[in-house]
Amino acid sequence: MDPVAVGLLAALAGGAGGEAGRQAWAGLSALVRRPFGRDGGGRAPAVGSGEAELVRLAEDPGDQGRAQSLSTALAVRAAVDEDFRARLAAWQERAALVRTGDGAVTNTISGGTQNGPVVQGRDFSGLTFTTLPPPAPSPPPEDAT
Repeated sequence: MDPVAVGLLAALAGGAGGEAGRQAWAGLSALVRRPFGRDGGGRAPAVGSGEAELVRLAEDPGDQGRAQSLSTALAVRAAVDEDFRARLAAWQERAALVRTGDGAVTNTISGGTQNGPVVQGRDFSGLTFTTLPPPAPSPPPEDAT
């Protein structure tokens, strides 16, 4: 399972994403506060739940270190608690749909004439374009005397 993105955790803790973001943060909070699944021996594993890290990030959402600590705590718990891992993966899928402003893109084209493809978006890689050279400028009109 991939770790939960630090930027996503910080954004949600800070209230990004409007109502959907608040619901995602509440969902994560409820998930973290759920009791551990029990292993074969009937006892809880000796790892933290992630609740302390969750509370610390909520106190200071801009602290990337706190967001990283929560991400690590979630990954450790997911590694030892199968039920938590499945629920966290489902939460991540839903939370990924929340627009947090992380990586926002503004595309602008202005002035002049563009000759060739224009691609607007975010996170492109491996693109190749083969285009013709721009047209030659028109010759100036001849003087008619």
